[in-house]
Amino acid sequence: MLKNITLSADDNLIRKAREKAHREHKTLNEYFRRWLSRYVNSHKSKIKDNELMDSLSYAKPGRRFSRDELNER
Repeated sequence: MLKNITLSADDNLIRKAREKAHREHKTLNEYFRRWLSRYVNSHKSKIKDNELMDSLSYAKPGRRFSRDELNER
């Protein structure tokens, strides 16, 4: 179920946003719903990023590799 909300922003900013959305054949509502979804779920991507970094913790940053090491297959 979609629910209406009221937001406030500068008139000029709203006008420019509507013009841009129109050029992209979208509506501000579509863009807002996408943004809201990303905003709500942003913690999930941070958790995934942290899990990735943890899984790569064996790698030691700062080490310089030789040309031979870089070309190993």
